[in-house]
Amino acid sequence: MEIVFTVLILLLAVAASGGVRVMPVKLPLPLVQIVLGALLAWPRLGLHVTFDPEIFMMLFIPPLLFADGWRIPKREFFMARRAILLLALGLVFMTVLAVGYFVHALVPAISLPVAFALAAVLSPTDAVALTGIAGKNRIPGQLMHILEGEALMNDASGLVALKFAIAAALTGVFSLRDASISFVIIALGGLATGAVVSWLFSFVSARFLSVMENGDPAPGVVMTLLIPFAAYLFAEHFGWSGILAAVAAGMMMNYTSIAHAGPVAERVRANSTWAMIEFVFNGMVFILLGLQFPHILGRALIDAHETSNEQMLLLIGYIAAVAVALYALRFVWVWLLRWYASRGAAKQGMANAVPGLRTVTITTVAGVRGAVTMAGVLSLPEALPNGVALPGRDLAIFIAAGVILVSLLVAVVALPLLLHGWRRGRDPHAAEERHARKLAAQAAIRAVDDLHETASAGLDESASAYATDVTARVMDIYRRRLATLGDATTPPSELARRAEALEFQMKLAAIRAERAVLLSLRNTQKINDETLNKLMREVDLSETALITRGVARA
Repeated sequence: MEIVFTVLILLLAVAASGGVRVMPVKLPLPLVQIVLGALLAWPRLGLHVTFDPEIFMMLFIPPLLFADGWRIPKREFFMARRAILLLALGLVFMTVLAVGYFVHALVPAISLPVAFALAAVLSPTDAVALTGIAGKNRIPGQLMHILEGEALMNDASGLVALKFAIAAALTGVFSLRDASISFVIIALGGLATGAVVSWLFSFVSARFLSVMENGDPAPGVVMTLLIPFAAYLFAEHFGWSGILAAVAAGMMMNYTSIAHAGPVAERVRANSTWAMIEFVFNGMVFILLGLQFPHILGRALIDAHETSNEQMLLLIGYIAAVAVALYALRFVWVWLLRWYASRGAAKQGMANAVPGLRTVTITTVAGVRGAVTMAGVLSLPEALPNGVALPGRDLAIFIAAGVILVSLLVAVVALPLLLHGWRRGRDPHAAEERHARKLAAQAAIRAVDDLHETASAGLDESASAYATDVTARVMDIYRRRLATLGDATTPPSELARRAEALEFQMKLAAIRAERAVLLSLRNTQKINDETLNKLMREVDLSETALITRGVARA
């Protein structure tokens, strides 16, 4: 009963975090959820959730990474693959080495393997927290794609590095050659497992749905919910990277039939289901993170304060020093990457191809640490094989928690200042979207015309005239759409814009009037709930499509 009560309280906190953001003061959602988690950890409330890293990694991380892999633009991901890999692999291993030695020199009580383990868990970044802090569409698209791709990949590289650091701490043996070979095998095995599992689920689902094409879409949606967990568990069973398996499974979804084939109702329901899962799971992750801070940071600082003020200041200094080292290393690494890229661009005749200080600074500050760091550091074993306590474990956990909090607060303060006044320019994908809409409308007109010829064959004069009238009315929708799209070089006139805006307002008013009448009919018992739900779904989908087209044209 206590577990049920705890889960319900956490879900209520997730819902409340969304309500808090409606208030006049706009705070980043991850920060609100962390604060709510810290408030729930108040001793008088009696709510204490033990953070089990193994359960956390299996329950929360696979679906979130799967959804990110499914959503991330694949073309942009592959176009930026060099920068992503250099950040997700190169920067991670540089962080493990440089920050590991720095932590050991700074705090001799932390052994070198534990220092490497701490640096490994501090290397992964959190794109979810970054999006919540910066806001959607605030960071330029190309840079955001790189940051999201880095966050997708460096979770795996950081946790694999952590695995070898823990092994070195427990056994005292480390081989760079063996570790490199093992990393390649673990990574490739995880990627292959995720792709195969996603394809198999798609194959089975497609065969299953082809038999029940007009049935309930819920089974197909449940199939997609199982994919990230299956990919993660299979990969972990064989000793490969479950995180990369979940990422690969999500990315494979865009190339399998389950993502685009099957009933429309299933795709609509799957999208809404995954949106809810992402909100709930992300909220739970940050609230759980907030629940840990008072127990880790507060208790350690209170104990140090009881010893002496100097000891408390020393602990805070450790956090500040490690955070500065992480920011400095990331800044230098990103600057060197952009400088190297600018040299290649300059050789090709591109003028002013120099690394921008503002972009480098934003990329540096955007390296926010999150729950994966906390889960990783808490997975450090408590004792060596001989039963002796692992030296420096508690201090490493304290430093990791402090760095997470510092990175969040720095991003909350610095990112809005750095992004202020930054002109994003025109949408780079506006031209291709316009072109795709025109081709789709032209294909629709051709299909209607072909169907008219087939349907009109053998009809009498009256029926043929009626079919022609219906065809003209349907074609008129797409012809007006083509007229509003116009040509990229010759935008529509002001009169056309006004007509389009008026049409949008009229359609929206008509749809909302339909909804009001339907609710009135239900309230007066003239239709039942089943009829209401069916008609309201049609109206809601129509309004969603209308608003989506309106936003795309804006």
